[in-house]
Amino acid sequence: MPINIPNGLPAIHELEMENIFVMTESRALSQDIRPLKIAIMNLMPTKVETEIQIMRLLSNTPLQIDITLLIPATHESKNTSREYLDRFYKTFDDIRDQNLDGIIFTGAPLEDIDFEQVDYWDELCEIMDWAKQHATTSVYICWASLAGLYHHYGINKKALPKKKAGIFRYRNMDPKEPLMRGVDQCLNIPQSRYATVSHDDVERCPKLHTLALGYDDDVGIAISDDNMIFITGHMEYDLNTLANEYRRDVDRGIEPAFPQNYYPNDDPRYDPILSWRSHSTLVFTNWLNYYVYQMTPYDLRDLNKGE
Repeated sequence: MPINIPNGLPAIHELEMENIFVMTESRALSQDIRPLKIAIMNLMPTKVETEIQIMRLLSNTPLQIDITLLIPATHESKNTSREYLDRFYKTFDDIRDQNLDGIIFTGAPLEDIDFEQVDYWDELCEIMDWAKQHATTSVYICWASLAGLYHHYGINKKALPKKKAGIFRYRNMDPKEPLMRGVDQCLNIPQSRYATVSHDDVERCPKLHTLALGYDDDVGIAISDDNMIFITGHMEYDLNTLANEYRRDVDRGIEPAFPQNYYPNDDPRYDPILSWRSHSTLVFTNWLNYYVYQMTPYDLRDLNKGE
């Protein structure tokens, strides 16, 4: 089945080139089917790239998915034109009276800023609280996972001595958990962040459970007892995303951390190796199947958890 996305979105061409079945809004309206309604709160500066990456992970399923793209109303994007945002994106006010099957909060390059100093923090907190009542399940990625753990459970982030960049191996801590079903004993997760959360802090919270843990005790994936999923890395990243970030920072004179376990023999003269796509796709497919499709009511008006 297809993934339904707004008419004219650049991701359509890119995904079709990969033989992914994409259906535009106008065609989807003629289908007599109740698609899953998934919102993506896109906080990344690279809006188009992030759209393609996440939609690719959501496309490997027989379920029909209806995508809504969201941005904070209280933040002015510096990297994406207002025309593009007005055409393809909505704000919280546009959906606050609706219910969703699921919502994804992306990362953002904000690890070195206190949460309360983020210009859209109050709005984001309101949306995170709203999602607990109006979405069956939610996924928080990278910075958003740190923000979600802080807002919902008071677990504060911890600055790292240097940026954690590269491909890192994590242990599957609970193969019987539906999200990790079919995942090998170890999985690779791309990381690109300056902060983390303590594994001890996560485990002390009775509502949280670690699903993927690094050999350095870095939390890779955690889940709450009410189906919020926190992924500290970027499982959606493309082959060259980390390379592009590294070259960008070198050009800026930042002297960035070299991405580990990414290039053959850690030599950037060679092309990087894609070693995380299969597990990433499986995790998001499991999310759609076990946490969205099998838990959401057919009539979303019946959701409103706790109301």
